[in-house]
Amino acid sequence: MKLKVDSRKIEKGDIFLALTGTEKDGHDYIDEAIKNGASKIICEHGNYNIPTEVVDDTRKYLLDYLKENIYPQIKDICLVGITGTNGKTTTAYLLYEAIKILNLNAAYIGTIGFYVEGKVRDLNNTTPDIYDIYDMILEAKNNNCKYVIMEVSSHALFYNRVETLLFDYAIFTNLTQDHLDFHITIDNYIKEKQKLFKKLKSNGKAIINIDDKHYKNFVNENNKNIFYGFSDSDYKITDYKLYIDRSVIKINEKDTYETELIGKYNLYNLLAAISTLTEMGFKDIDKIIKKLIPPIGRMDKIMYNDNIIIVDYAHTPDAVEKVLKNIRYLTNGNIYTVIGCGGNRDKLKRPIMGAISTNNSNYVIFTSDNPRDEEIMDIIDDMVKDINKDNYIIIPDRKEAIKKGMQLLKKNDILVVLGKGHENYQIIKGEKKYFDDKQIILEFM
Repeated sequence: MKLKVDSRKIEKGDIFLALTGTEKDGHDYIDEAIKNGASKIICEHGNYNIPTEVVDDTRKYLLDYLKENIYPQIKDICLVGITGTNGKTTTAYLLYEAIKILNLNAAYIGTIGFYVEGKVRDLNNTTPDIYDIYDMILEAKNNNCKYVIMEVSSHALFYNRVETLLFDYAIFTNLTQDHLDFHITIDNYIKEKQKLFKKLKSNGKAIINIDDKHYKNFVNENNKNIFYGFSDSDYKITDYKLYIDRSVIKINEKDTYETELIGKYNLYNLLAAISTLTEMGFKDIDKIIKKLIPPIGRMDKIMYNDNIIIVDYAHTPDAVEKVLKNIRYLTNGNIYTVIGCGGNRDKLKRPIMGAISTNNSNYVIFTSDNPRDEEIMDIIDDMVKDINKDNYIIIPDRKEAIKKGMQLLKKNDILVVLGKGHENYQIIKGEKKYFDDKQIILEFM
């Protein structure tokens, strides 16, 4: 696109739009854009030594520009949006991988990055801003991608990061407590998530988890609604078996699928993917499912002597509880858990996660997890304040906490390292430091 909103990406002849409505004000970067060769400035105020157009609202200008000039170029791409508290990344990644196995080109946009043509780029947000999303979809189209699978967060919907886009499929995974530091109430949280289901194309389909207690909030009478779950639905799991290394499910009493994914909650993610692939018209999906592997940092299993270590991104009460309860179902050994909570985020969930961890583990090690600007011990104190058990210790240093967890393992035990998953950093006092849970584990091994 010749219109740019990032002054660092300006090339000679580009137009720079001084975008507002984000954390940074584009007006602060106009001089840099001119220095880099901008031929024109579009802004809300100011006078510059190159052609300048002053508009009332640069964000509205951008949305109008994208809708009129860029959307027609990408409207033929099959766009899949996935929202929910948990399961977005796994569901999106499974769909992306499945389509690739079918020898079709696809792109993925979400928590673990932007995947296109065998390349991966990190993203600052689960759902980037609208300009960047359009830029990525255009790149996908230029690489002959017919499908773009993207996670759509509640923050993205609040900030209109997917405005002007229309989706072929909108998937609802589940809704539990998270981001209440931002949304304040569950009702506000739901209202933001609902917006995705008002952005379907005329022939689009809503794929909805019927077992979630909030599911009716995502049923729009104007949509073609498809339901999945263990309850009576279009795609119903009628039988399943869980093992430590795989799962087997039967859908609608006839189709059986074997998968490397483990845990009952992952069956929902798999079923959402199977439902969508079927609605897309693909056949012989059981052969595809066998080849799928979970995304990085999601129930990532590492064998350690006679024990198993699992690294997972679970960082909400619901996700932590599901991971630990499913692991208990799969083992008779001890479960040791390493866990923390992020700083500058929802404080209400901290004691809940602390109680869930100690109630579903033999032993818990509370530690740091992106403390950001807060003191690590203040966060941990919030986590342990309502615990009435003594099956835990506190080790603020995450590396030492993981090491201690590994030392506790004896035989047929499981160590669960929660909260960071694919992330390879810790944010401490404004500084982003390299830290990879899995790499730490491998080094100790």
